[in-house]
Amino acid sequence: MSEIFINQTSPLQQLENLSKSGKGQGSGESKERFAELLSNALDEVNQLQESSGQEIDKILSGDIKDVHSAMIAMEKADLSFQMVMQVRNKLVEAYQEVMRMQV
Repeated sequence: MSEIFINQTSPLQQLENLSKSGKGQGSGESKERFAELLSNALDEVNQLQESSGQEIDKILSGDIKDVHSAMIAMEKADLSFQMVMQVRNKLVEAYQEVMRMQV
C-alpha cells in the first residue's frame, strides 16, 4: 500500500503569510506577489484536475485496479476546486462591497 502525503501548505495559508510579510512593503510589489500567488493556486488546482482525469482514464482502460488512489485524486481535485470557488466568491463579494461604498 502506498503512503498518502497531504501538502501542508494550502493557498489560504500562503495568503496569510503574504499578508503578514507585506505590511511594510509598497503596494506594487504586494499586488504582483498576490497575483502570482493566485496564479500558482490556479495552476495547482489545474494539475490536480488533470491528474484526476488521468487516474480515471487508467481505471477505465484497465491499467490499474486500485480504485482508492483514483478516488483520492478525485476528492483532492474536487476540494481544491471548491476552495478556489469560495476564494473567488469572497473576492467578488469584497469588490461589490467596495463598489457600494459612498464617496
